Amino acid sequence: MALNSQEIERIANLARLELQPAESERLLTQLNGFFDIVEQMRAVDTTGIEPLAHPVAVMEDITLRLRDDVVSEPNQREANQQTAPAVERGLFLVPKVIE
Repeated sequence: MALNSQEIERIANLARLELQPAESERLLTQLNGFFDIVEQMRAVDTTGIEPLAHPVAVMEDITLRLRDDVVSEPNQREANQQTAPAVERGLFLVPKVIE
């Protein structure tokens, strides 16, 4: 998968970004480089390879540190939403951005 200049302009428009031509070209190069890496990774045959819980487990026997799955922070939703332009029933309201 490779993007072209028109797709970069469309993505920038949807994200409400104003890109200069040099920025657009640099972003196109970076995104296409990322997609190249993804394609290289997809081409690797991983049949029969067990997934790892941690990449270091390949080199040494490790024990992952775990903690209890409990809420430790107080609920500050109302305080965080005081500066939001629009809120309804505890949810942030945002303008539609996808055409």
